[in-house]
Amino acid sequence: MSRESIQYDCFRGCVVTRDENTGEISCSYRAGCCKMGARDWLKDARDGSCPNVFEVRFKNTRKGFYVNDSTQNIRIGDLVMVEAVTGLDLGIVTLEGPAVARQMKCRGVDPETAVFRKIYRKARQSDIEKWQEAIAREQETMIRARKIAAMMGLEMKIGDVEFQGDGSKAIFYYIADGRVDFRQLIKAYAEEFRIRIEMRQIGARQEAGLIGGLGVCGRELCCSNYISSFQSISTSAARCQDLSLNPLKLAGQCGKLKCCLNYEVPVYLDALSRIPKLNGPLEFEDGPAFLRKTDILNETMYFSYEKSSDAKLYPLSADEVCEIVEMNRNGEKAESLRPEPVQRRPEFVSAVGDDSISRFDTPRRRKKSQSRKGGRPRRQASRNGGPDRQGPKNGGK
Repeated sequence: MSRESIQYDCFRGCVVTRDENTGEISCSYRAGCCKMGARDWLKDARDGSCPNVFEVRFKNTRKGFYVNDSTQNIRIGDLVMVEAVTGLDLGIVTLEGPAVARQMKCRGVDPETAVFRKIYRKARQSDIEKWQEAIAREQETMIRARKIAAMMGLEMKIGDVEFQGDGSKAIFYYIADGRVDFRQLIKAYAEEFRIRIEMRQIGARQEAGLIGGLGVCGRELCCSNYISSFQSISTSAARCQDLSLNPLKLAGQCGKLKCCLNYEVPVYLDALSRIPKLNGPLEFEDGPAFLRKTDILNETMYFSYEKSSDAKLYPLSADEVCEIVEMNRNGEKAESLRPEPVQRRPEFVSAVGDDSISRFDTPRRRKKSQSRKGGRPRRQASRNGGPDRQGPKNGGK
């Protein structure tokens, strides 16, 4: 019976199985492990659009659209050899059919004018083995590349390394705050690793998307799950949501402001447009009331008669506040926010509960007293109510 070792490659969304007896490698697609994958909800529909165009993905978030130029029948999950700038690359087919047209529309790719690279054939066993050998070199190459960059004194960080399917080229993803002259670095990398070098700059958010992880919400990071285009985020998004401006709470794992801060900004801005802005307290008959806090989504404002205390807060809707502001402008004062005292009537008192509950129990019978001499009990009274007559002692003599 053959034994197999299984390895899950979440960066490429596949499962690699190696037979320990024969050493043969087999690779299969795993959609649930694929980062930023698109669900093919049109897999049962065939409208004739883009019949030979497929979405092929590579490591992490890199994927592209390729045309099937071969006579082989290609389906989702197949490992294929595709055209690259130099040489061949190996990728996994993740979409086909009408869903590919939707993805091209989202990315601004026009199928009539775009030039697609070719899918040559399905990957052979020798291609998969060469691909796995190149993948095994990525971690060691990244560590060595970081050391070389540090020795040259360059202010940059190598975030990830991706080898091409045939092992002849590698993409070095780096992070840098400013412009970096890495011409000498490329020469050093070429001499060290004996491959073609491509440097590709990414930001801190892209690095978090490449590495992946879990956020404070307990779910997978949005940048590694579905976000492909990053928008600028400012602290105004936190201010309009009335969030605490604490950098430790607002920053994500990338060190930048969380992308989720922008999600609910339009809803909060719409609610804030209906909430009046107050420059001072509201005037009531029993004194001024100060705004202490605002529930933006419920459009409720809470006021207190004490300027620096939240002991007693009185809620008012945004519409009521607008009416009171208009009254104050006209020199009128609104009614008090304090509720009127309610006179309580005496409650009905029942005497049933005053009795002891032991009155329902059967009373215990007392023990009869015994005589001091013989210990015989006294005789009970006769039925007619009189005492029993005792006979004379000594036989009645």
